[in-house]
Amino acid sequence: MISDEIRDSLFEKQDNEYRKLQTKIIPNISDETIIGVRTPELRKMAKEFARREEIEDFLNELPHRYFEENQLHGFIISTMKDYEKCMEELEKFLPFIDNWATCDQLSPKVFKKHRAELLDKIRLWISSKETYTIRFGVGMLMEHFLDEDFDIEYPEMVSKLRSEEYYVNMMIAWYFATALAKQYDKTVSFITDKKLDVWTHNKSIQKAVESYRISPEQKEYLKSFKIKNKKTL
Repeated sequence: MISDEIRDSLFEKQDNEYRKLQTKIIPNISDETIIGVRTPELRKMAKEFARREEIEDFLNELPHRYFEENQLHGFIISTMKDYEKCMEELEKFLPFIDNWATCDQLSPKVFKKHRAELLDKIRLWISSKETYTIRFGVGMLMEHFLDEDFDIEYPEMVSKLRSEEYYVNMMIAWYFATALAKQYDKTVSFITDKKLDVWTHNKSIQKAVESYRISPEQKEYLKSFKIKNKKTL
């Protein structure tokens, strides 16, 4: 079976030192589920296995046992050139994503040519109750709608999100830090008017200040809006 072949191939490429690193930076999943395969190897495997007719069997075998199987699954989806097929497989996969790395590295190339349809999906994703579905939705809004397709409606959507989940709030902060880098004049009011919850507000400022794309003057201005709160970082 192709799933057995994939698993055998993953273990053949195991790097134990890299595995140790992965267990530290992805703390919310069991160490036992991490094999330790480097991302370039996984991307190479994805291109090879995506061409196999029986890859459908692997894609339908959810949930997967190993982190790298999820990574491979996401990379295969990202290579799909047919938008409808890509979206069908993505919708099946999203509920099974259980970590930030798989979520953030899942980025279908075909989305660039289908932004109008994608926006409707993003609205649904960010209204989900699933942590990584929301995170993915905000990530896609950040990736595809902060340049020529930007509209003030989009940061408004994100600013209204409220969550107790760390990985959701970190993505919101990342979104606003990136929005400040790309659309500063149009988005700085979300900070000055304090439209985010306190933790996310402060984290957005922190990440923006760390960005090389924001001027020293802008950074000083943003820092003046940091909210002092014992519960914030």
